[in-house]
Amino acid sequence: MATVEEIIGRTDPNDIDAILAITNTDVDEVEHVVADNSDAIFTWNYHKGERPKLEKLYEKAKTSQWNAETDLDWSIDVDPLQISTEIYERDKDIPQPVDLTGTGAEKWEKDEWINFGMESSAWALSQFLHGEQGALLATAKIVETVPFYDAKLYASTQVMDEARHVEVFAKYLDTKLENSYPVNAHLRLLLDDIINDSRWDMTYLGMQIMVEGLALAAFVFMHQMTTEPLLKKLLRYVMSDEARHVAFGVLSLQEVYDGFTAAEIRERQEFAFEAALRMRDRFLQQEVWERQGVDTRIIAPRLFASPDNQEFQHLLFTKIVPNCKKLGLLDAADGWLRQKFGEINVIQYEDWVDTSEEYDAFAITDELQSA
Repeated sequence: MATVEEIIGRTDPNDIDAILAITNTDVDEVEHVVADNSDAIFTWNYHKGERPKLEKLYEKAKTSQWNAETDLDWSIDVDPLQISTEIYERDKDIPQPVDLTGTGAEKWEKDEWINFGMESSAWALSQFLHGEQGALLATAKIVETVPFYDAKLYASTQVMDEARHVEVFAKYLDTKLENSYPVNAHLRLLLDDIINDSRWDMTYLGMQIMVEGLALAAFVFMHQMTTEPLLKKLLRYVMSDEARHVAFGVLSLQEVYDGFTAAEIRERQEFAFEAALRMRDRFLQQEVWERQGVDTRIIAPRLFASPDNQEFQHLLFTKIVPNCKKLGLLDAADGWLRQKFGEINVIQYEDWVDTSEEYDAFAITDELQSA
C-alpha cells in the first residue's frame, strides 16, 4: 500500500506551494509523446448482447450522433467583450470573496476585470479541449485493450464522440474567442498517467470515471451559467455524450471489480484519489492570473481557502463520488477512499444519483430526430 506522499508527491493534499510548483515548462510544445504500454486484444467471440446494459448503451449511441458542422449554428455572432461586460455589470456589487491586498488585482478597474472574465472563459474552454483530446486517445486505447466485444463496440462510438468534442471546442476557441491556453500541468500529468498505464481497467477508471465524471459536472455548471446561445447548445450536446461515456465506465468496471483482490482494489482507490487531486488542483486558474500579472504565490492560497471557490470545486465531484460508490471503491480496504474523499470534503455526494442510472436524462435523440 502506498503512502499519500508516494501517490501525489506531497504529504498534505492541500499544500499550495507543492501545487503551484507543478507548472507547464514547455508552453510552446506542439507534440507531446507518451509511451503506451498496452497490448492490443483481439476477441473472436462476436456474440453481441452478452452484456445487455452495454448493448443498450451502444444502441443509444448510434441514434445520438450529431454533426458539429450542421447541428450547431456557427453563424451566431459571439462577442467575448460584450459577454464579459454583461457579467461584470451583473456581479460588480457582489462583495469580493477573496482578499486581493498585495496581489496587484486590488487596483483593478472595470476594464481589467472584464479582461479577466474573457481570459477565464478561454482558459476553461482550452482545458476542456485538451481533456477531450486525452479522452480521444484513451478511448481509442480502450477499443484495442478491452477484452469484451460489447465494450469494444461501444468504445468505438465514443472515439467518434471525442473527435467531435475536440472539433467543436477547438473551433469555438479559434473562431469565436480567438484566444486559448496551453494544457494545465496537473491535467497533463493525469492524462499521461492514464495513457501510460498498461492495464485497460485503469484507462477506464482514469478517463471514464474520473476525467469524464468531473467534465460532465463542469459542463452542467457552465451550461447553467452561460447565456451565449451557441456555447449553451454546444455544451448541451456534449453533455449528452459525456453522460453515456461515464455510464460506460460504471457498467464495464462493476463486473470486473467484483473479481478483483483487495490489493488490486486498493491500487484503484489510490489512483482515483490521485486523479481527484490532480483535477481539483488545476482549477486555481494559475495561468490566467499569471497572464494578468498577478503573483499566484500570494493569491492562490487565498483562492484555495475561499468558501466560494471550495464550494465550486466540491460540486465538480457530484458525479465522481457516487460513481466510485457504485463501483465499491469507497468502502473497500476499510473505507480508505471514503476517508480520503472526506479529507478533501467531497464525501457528501456519495448518495447522489450515479451516472449509469441517469444518462437517459441527458439524451438529445428526440431533438436530433425532429431537426
